[in-house]
Amino acid sequence: MTLRARCGVLVEHAVFHRLVIALILLNAAAMGLETSAAVTAAHGIWLRGLNLAIQAAFVLEIALRLLGSRSIGGFLRDGWNCFDVVVVAASLLPVAGPFATVARLARVLRVARLVSASAELRLIVSTMLRSIPSMGHVVLLLGILLYVYGIMGFHLFHRDDPQHWGSLGIALLSLFQVLTLEGWVEMQNAVIGAQPWAWLFFGSFVIIAVFVVINLFIAVVINNLQTVQSEERLRGIDAAEQALVEQVASLRAQLERFEQALAVRGPGRRETA
Repeated sequence: MTLRARCGVLVEHAVFHRLVIALILLNAAAMGLETSAAVTAAHGIWLRGLNLAIQAAFVLEIALRLLGSRSIGGFLRDGWNCFDVVVVAASLLPVAGPFATVARLARVLRVARLVSASAELRLIVSTMLRSIPSMGHVVLLLGILLYVYGIMGFHLFHRDDPQHWGSLGIALLSLFQVLTLEGWVEMQNAVIGAQPWAWLFFGSFVIIAVFVVINLFIAVVINNLQTVQSEERLRGIDAAEQALVEQVASLRAQLERFEQALAVRGPGRRETA
């Protein structure tokens, strides 16, 4: 087995993934302890040594994954791999000098590598990123509703409750608070004495903006989650097919070498006979 194949088997092993996750959690715990002045004063040397050891382990992990990949280009084609490489490389910067702030931030981002190390977390983040473009129309619809209801609320309630409806900006802020379903009953009670039909304004906004629009957000996320899951399954099938093709090619090459060896030995044996 070649070095690339051995590294590939190693980095795909479940124990390797668990070890990487354990290192990330240990790094997070060490960084949390560094925020305590008492702990840093008592065990600062040990914490710095632990940080260097974890950094070396992360560099070794990236090196093994690079060696185990089919090519560097294929490895960097994965956005999560690029994220890991950038974080580990940036955390190699010295903690003193002009790049000290960048180095400290990179050390903090090493905790975020827990996302790239967990397939379930990667799926959630991929779904969120995939959902951002799809949510544009839902956000536009929500903006139109806020604007229309903001103008209506200003004209209906600005005399009775100027604190919440005194201007368009304040009205939009009040409607945004209603979206959280916090305090909207108090807003309604403040104006319902002078405006008996105020319940219709607040009730319709809660139904349309809160329940309908928020459920549209959820629908978009669920739809993209199913899409990402389907792509992950197809990617897994493609990887399995590629591995099978490579195995078949390896077996074919071994068979050809075996046939060549038999062809070379055959004439010699006949002459001896």
